[in-house]
Parts: sequence; C-alpha cells; structure tokens
Amino acid sequence: MRREGSALHGLGVVILKELSDHLTSVRMRVLEWLVVLVALAALYGAIQQIKDVTAEDPFLFLRLFTTSRDPLPSFVSFLSFLVPLIAIGLGFDAINGEHARHTLSRILSQPIYRDALLFGKFIAGLCTLAISLIALWLLVIGLGLYLLGVPPNGEEMARALIFLLVTIIYAGVWLGLALLFSIVFRSAATAALVTLGLWLFLTLIWPALAPAVTVAIAPTGDEETLVLTSQMLSRLSPSTLFGEVVLAILNPSTRSLGPIYLSQLQGAVVGAPLPLGESLMIAWPQIVGLIAASIILFVIGYIVFQRQEVRA
Repeated sequence: MRREGSALHGLGVVILKELSDHLTSVRMRVLEWLVVLVALAALYGAIQQIKDVTAEDPFLFLRLFTTSRDPLPSFVSFLSFLVPLIAIGLGFDAINGEHARHTLSRILSQPIYRDALLFGKFIAGLCTLAISLIALWLLVIGLGLYLLGVPPNGEEMARALIFLLVTIIYAGVWLGLALLFSIVFRSAATAALVTLGLWLFLTLIWPALAPAVTVAIAPTGDEETLVLTSQMLSRLSPSTLFGEVVLAILNPSTRSLGPIYLSQLQGAVVGAPLPLGESLMIAWPQIVGLIAASIILFVIGYIVFQRQEVRA
C-alpha cells in the first residue's frame, strides 16, 4: 500500500498534544518538585562550602555545579541520578499506554502515520525535559548571583550553557530507552521495571564490574592495556559518559579523561585551566557517544514499532 502525503503529516499536532499532557500531568509535577527540592539542597550545601573554603578562583561560579558538602553530593551528582528518572517517567508508557487505552488504532486511523506519532512523542518528551532543565538551570544561575554576589564571566556562562545542552542530550538517551521498552512490552509496569533495572545496572553495577570483565576477556600483564580496556567498557554506560563530559567542561584544569602521558604534560603548567575550545575537544567523543546512543535507541524503537501489528 502506497502512502499518500508526507510520513510526518500531523507531527505538529502530536507534539502539541503530548507536550500539553506532559506539562499538565500530576506525574510531571511530582518529578519536577522532587528534582527542584533536591537540587536546591545540593546548591545550598555547595554555596556554604564555597563561602567557607574558596580563595581567588577564576571559575568560582562553576563550583556551584560541582562542589559538594557532606552529607549532600554535588548538584551534578544529583542531576546524573535524577534526570534518568524523569526521562523514564515520561517515556515508559508512551506507546503501551495507547494500547492499554485502546486509542492507538483510533490515532492511526486518522491521517497520522506511525512515523509522525513516534517522532512526536519523542520530541514532545525531549522538549518537556528541556523546559524543566532550562528552568532549573536558570534557578541555579539566579540563586548563585544572589547568594554569592559574584557575576560569572563569559567563559563560565559558555561552559554552563554547554553543560545544560549535554544534560538535555543525556536525558534524551534515557527517554529513547524508555520509549523503546514501551514499544517492546505491552505492559507499562513491565516496561518501567525493565528500564529502571537497566538504568540501575548501567549506572551503579556496570562501572564497578567493568574491571573484572576486562581481566576476564583480556588476560594480559600490561597494566596500561587493562586500564584502557576497562575504561572503554565502563563508557558503555551513559552515566559514565555524562560524568566525563561534566568533568571536562566544568573543571577547566582537566587535561585528559584517560591515563595522562608525559607527552601531554610537556610545556603545561600544572593546575592551569584550559581554554573552552580545548576542554570541548577533550569531551567531544563522549558528547558524540551520547548523541549516537539516543539516535540508535530511537531507530531501534522505530523499526520495532513499524513491524508491530496494531489492532482495535
């Protein structure tokens, strides 16, 4: 059967409808307040720590994101843990929820193809996450200006903006994973359980398991090879990639995300910050990895969804 018109016909309608549902849902309200309250607690601890121990620091404003104070972790650590929860909460019932309500066949009986439906749900979820993260980012910047009384310079704002964009991409990876499992499993509870289980495994277990796997698959006495292999395996986790990008962007003195060789230290002033361009080049492979992961997960879900049978 030959399609008539564009496969993305009705995409805007789907995006606006899904975006409205997300922004007005009780689920999103609960998740937003959870993130805001936890982030404010981390920010308060960071500001107190900065006031207590900081001296002359050309990147004082960036310390808001990375400084921790016991017993609270840093703002970045909270985001690394909570952003996947928001993304999974938005996407785990995106498709199977339509099956459960018996509305999927009605939607597809309209001049809306599966392409537009799936693209619309993903884009609407990503826009919802972007709106929430931008609001939180502006809140952090505003509170930092008010409580520290020190305005950020241009490079600090550029680094903070790149950090925001990378966080949105990181959220897109988990949204793509949740959307994939919402297509594969007809039960929303099963999709949520599998997605959360995989998130916990990749975030908490896999980075600790990677060295043991390295020793098992690469039994060699070369310590450098073992370290590099272990690091490559740990980067299969999106959380590891996100952490490395944050380290390179928000800590300008970071010169490498792997083992540092003597050739990299020649002519370098220890502790001297790198320019933004060089920090971005260090983190660029990890950023590309996050973008590729979100695209791959969406493409797999797209293929599976196109092959599924939809019944009334």
